[in-house]
Amino acid sequence: MGKIKILAVCGFGVGTSLMLRMNIERVTKELGVDADVENVDVTSLTGSRADMIMTSAELAGDIEGKIDAPVIVVNNFMSLSEIKEKIQKQLGI
Repeated sequence: MGKIKILAVCGFGVGTSLMLRMNIERVTKELGVDADVENVDVTSLTGSRADMIMTSAELAGDIEGKIDAPVIVVNNFMSLSEIKEKIQKQLGI
């Protein structure tokens, strides 16, 4: 598997998505996954390219269809175990 791109999305692209991005980076490093992780807001998604999008349940419906990538709902952005489990499931590792 080559480098993958993961978008961490929140309403404004700063606070919570930055926290999620840092935790995704920790998890992908631990898993040995070469990932480029970026935090963005919902309105910046159009035209973006990604292999996976991680966001809250509240925003998932707004995101689907804006970009051709699977949308993964994360219930607790601070839970490394939840993030790890969802990345492993999506990547089949």
